[in-house]
Amino acid sequence: MTLRAAIALCAALGLTPAAGQGVVDDGMPAALTATPGDATRGRAIVAQRQQGLCLLCHSGPIPEERFQGNLAPPLDGAGSRWTAAQLRLRVVDSRRLNPASLMPSFHVLPDAATERQQRVGAAWRGRPVLDAQQVEDVVAYLQTLK
Repeated sequence: MTLRAAIALCAALGLTPAAGQGVVDDGMPAALTATPGDATRGRAIVAQRQQGLCLLCHSGPIPEERFQGNLAPPLDGAGSRWTAAQLRLRVVDSRRLNPASLMPSFHVLPDAATERQQRVGAAWRGRPVLDAQQVEDVVAYLQTLK
């Protein structure tokens, strides 16, 4: 069974891979779901102040959202700077690339969450902030930002 097929099977069963699974160099080449990401849904997640919270630290080309962050790299041009695999790993678990990152892990299994989600609010501990499809939607949106 290929890695993509295994991930698709896990997604169909409602399971998600551990943050380190499928990491090659500085990216995660295999999608987390069999369903391709939707850039429109991804944009909505990035803009949300309740779940994605991306604009708390990043600025992005979403002019209707005021008070965007300046603590992290701007999202403008993300699709030119990084591949889909690199973006996927950054959303799933940016601390694999930079252990001192302020960015929380957005998609980890509960067994890894205890150690890696130390800066995440108590309501989110032990569960991923974004499910596998939401990660793919965010990656699809970020890929449009050339």
